[in-house]
Amino acid sequence: GPNQTGKYGMVVPRFVRQAVEGDPITIFGDGKQVRAFMDVRDTVEILDRLCTSPKSKGEVVNVGNVGEITIESLATLVKKEAKSDSPITFTPYHEAYGDNFDEIYHRKADLSKLNSLIDYERQWSLEDTVNDLIQRQNNYKG
Repeated sequence: GPNQTGKYGMVVPRFVRQAVEGDPITIFGDGKQVRAFMDVRDTVEILDRLCTSPKSKGEVVNVGNVGEITIESLATLVKKEAKSDSPITFTPYHEAYGDNFDEIYHRKADLSKLNSLIDYERQWSLEDTVNDLIQRQNNYKG
């Protein structure tokens, strides 16, 4: 969502910035890593509902999204939505992080408890978030 800088591995805003600026879209590793992204605006709404729901009092709850995408597919999506000519490049982990880096290839939250505690239909698809960030990046540039 808005106001992420791309620091600390925040891949969506980093890819958007690279695509809008015409820089190479840099993937660390082979791009086959699977992630499930969620817009911060949906996260805030879910957390608010959890905080105000008597059923969730004292519970530990995963918050996330079920929609999965590979990092390579994310780069392709961002490039397409930004109408960018940026090349997609791959940097091996050992070059980016050193020899002792361990990657988790598949991250996905178990949302069964969340879904049993509250009802919430996410308002922001990944495509919506990407397009919003592209618009914001273009406004920032101009």
